Amino acid sequence: MEQKRGLFIHLSQKDIWIHESVLNTYLIVVVLGILSLYIYSKIKKADPFEKPKGLLHWVEIAVEGINSLTIQSMGKHNLGFAPYMMTIGVYLLVANLWGLTGLTAPTSDYNVTLALALITFVLIHFFSLKTKGVLGYFKQYTEPIAILTPINIIGEIANPISLSFRLFGNILSGALIMSLVYQGMNHLSRYLAPVVAAPLHGYFDVFSGVLQSLIFVMLSMSYINGNMAEVNEKE
Repeated sequence: MEQKRGLFIHLSQKDIWIHESVLNTYLIVVVLGILSLYIYSKIKKADPFEKPKGLLHWVEIAVEGINSLTIQSMGKHNLGFAPYMMTIGVYLLVANLWGLTGLTAPTSDYNVTLALALITFVLIHFFSLKTKGVLGYFKQYTEPIAILTPINIIGEIANPISLSFRLFGNILSGALIMSLVYQGMNHLSRYLAPVVAAPLHGYFDVFSGVLQSLIFVMLSMSYINGNMAEVNEKE
């Protein structure tokens, strides 16, 4: 029988099981929440006429970077999407690198990546409906010819599936490969494992984690912007 991993809480003669991916997500949210409050306190105390130093300097670089990426991908009129892209990007970056702590990365669970993809999916169709109107929204599924409507609908449904599977597959495969590496090295030499594993962690955890975070954010930008009315793109 497969052993359940996570946190078990016995309450009122009932066992409550919190899956490890959900538990790790809570931990990440708490960590990022505390960090955000700390940064906010630093910003309030900072002199606006002086150049930011230390942590605030890196925060400014990150904010300017996501603003620039949003403008390039979605246009200056859609700069309001930058906070969402920044939020989901920071969460994904930490979640993808969470495996380096020895805990399971939440994004190696398909439930987590699907939930994130569905958030983007809702935004896609909400703003498509908002900018194109009801008639324009449904008309887009009949283009270029009405007979292609079923294919267009399937294509829209496939977007969150491909978005979630891409992130899930890359993070899970990296975790599985590193697990196999450690098992193999332990059979050979426990002293050899850190030497061999270090560069592999650099690729499968750090490089792949950062890259997949960036890809998810950029695809979210592309999907949302691609489904909005063209008149907004030209403003």
